[in-house]
Amino acid sequence: MPPPSTAAVSSILRPTLPLALSFHTASLPPITRSASAASSRLVLARADAAGARGEGAETVFFDGGAHYGDLAANLLLGLTLLWLPLTLAAVSRAFILRYRFTSRRVTVVSGLSGADRTDFPYSSVTSVVVVPRFIGEWGDIIITLRDGTKVDLRSVPRFREVADYCRSMAAAEGSLVSQ
Repeated sequence: MPPPSTAAVSSILRPTLPLALSFHTASLPPITRSASAASSRLVLARADAAGARGEGAETVFFDGGAHYGDLAANLLLGLTLLWLPLTLAAVSRAFILRYRFTSRRVTVVSGLSGADRTDFPYSSVTSVVVVPRFIGEWGDIIITLRDGTKVDLRSVPRFREVADYCRSMAAAEGSLVSQ
């Protein structure tokens, strides 16, 4: 039997794409910066969706994941077998977890596909506690809700600014319990 021709082999190795393939681009909402946030480089954006109070656009104060220093420190310490489970936890935090603090709510998105989402309004926040990590470069924020649930946000960058914002928004809602 003769060897297959090169045209037959190349068609097997490089499948052809369907002709009706088209890409549609969606326009993204514009990102704006306020004058007070320009110095601290905080992300401000306007969302088009109406919020819980029905007051027009929702302002995003912070949208991000775990601090990159947490991942780097844990990767270095992961060279020891003793620290390996904590390194795996830091890697999963870095790639799976997202935090968003807006003018109306706190959102925690996790999971490989981002399907696991937790939202709660500032009116349900009763206390906000911060725990600094690694000489204060990043930290954990523990938010206690009205029903007694404690939400632990780990390795948050600029955690003091984010916690102060969360406290001020909860105080404006009248739900923050002074300690």
